[in-house]
Amino acid sequence: MNLASPFSLSVVAITALALLGLPIGHSMIAGSILYLWLAGLDMGTSAEQLLNGLYTSYILLAVPMFILAAELMNAGTMTDRLLQFCNAVVGRFRGGLAQVNVLQSIIFAGMSGSAIADAAGTGKMMQQLMTRDGKYPASYAAALTAVTSVVGPIIPPSIPLVIYALISDASIGYLFIAGIVPGLLLALSQMIIVAIDARRKNFPVEKPVPLRELPGITLRAFPALMLPVVLLVGIRGGVMTPTEAAAVAAGYALLISVAIYRSVTPGQLYHALLNSARTTASIGMLIAGALVFNYVVTVENIPQSLSVILKSWDLSPMGFLILVNILLLILGCVLEGTTILLVIVPVLIPTAQALGVDMVHFGVMVVVNIMLGLVTPPYGLLLFIMTRIAEVPLRDLVHDVMPFLYAMIAALMLITFFPSLVLWLPRLLGYQG
Repeated sequence: MNLASPFSLSVVAITALALLGLPIGHSMIAGSILYLWLAGLDMGTSAEQLLNGLYTSYILLAVPMFILAAELMNAGTMTDRLLQFCNAVVGRFRGGLAQVNVLQSIIFAGMSGSAIADAAGTGKMMQQLMTRDGKYPASYAAALTAVTSVVGPIIPPSIPLVIYALISDASIGYLFIAGIVPGLLLALSQMIIVAIDARRKNFPVEKPVPLRELPGITLRAFPALMLPVVLLVGIRGGVMTPTEAAAVAAGYALLISVAIYRSVTPGQLYHALLNSARTTASIGMLIAGALVFNYVVTVENIPQSLSVILKSWDLSPMGFLILVNILLLILGCVLEGTTILLVIVPVLIPTAQALGVDMVHFGVMVVVNIMLGLVTPPYGLLLFIMTRIAEVPLRDLVHDVMPFLYAMIAALMLITFFPSLVLWLPRLLGYQG
């Protein structure tokens, strides 16, 4: 590639602006406009691509609705009720509070599509509970909180899967269903490591919740537990589209919080709306920048050129998937997940399709890879977030993360080598891919 070509200079500009602190979405828009100017193309094309991409993608409406649903779920007592339910189910075993941390990640996956939001929200609460009275080392609690946070964006509803559906035209309904088993596999791998550590490090046993109290605790948490069920049944039954399901999720969360639990004040509702608007604007700007830059990538014929190069390597479908695993795991250490989905993955999709890789399987594998990148040393974003939350040295945190990371990579390999693990549930429900 010519280092003085318009494309090369635009990439350099995007990198330089991002390093100077400009948000990556703004950086991609500025770099794309620079490319259009240097290439002698109409710079107004950038606005056209941005507007067409945002205003004609009906599925993007799901993003702010899922974010609002998560904010409403966290605004009142819903979080406390769900944590009480988790503690009643698994808290009685050795290392039970650590197991509660894993179980809450599965349950709260139905309310948030963001690993970072999970780590800063319920994850921060679990960090405080685990380190109270010195029950668990702060670095271990932080490591567990970081790795459990990656489950949320895999089990539906999932914002990364919504974005992948946008760029791949894969069925968002089947993507949601396909994410269930991989998410549970990751959680299971975490639970196994916790069980081993509990015996090896003699973690404490929590005071068991009497079985007679379990029905009452379950009943109080039941409305919140039903949200993922309502969404999946509604989508699969044809009652609602995934985008409509996102609106239903926000309405359902509002109904539960205000009318049933009566735990959200007008002030909390205002802040939930404000926070969701801010988060949506941040994600929306990133998507807008990626849409403009993807036009530049298309003009430069990058996907087709890469496809030709990879075909010349004579890769098998499995060889290609292994290569993608390695690439995305490395990129996940240094790039934000949405950026990878919107900039890198579209370049890989044509090759995957040419090799006959199933787009639903590929999408779930991609999202799992990106999530693991968040906890992969040395630059996993969740690692830095948890060092600030827990106030522990990065070295200690990485030491405690590694056993969990190895176990989750093993789960990723199962997902990669055995597509049926991902696709059997969608096929059971009618998927023909």
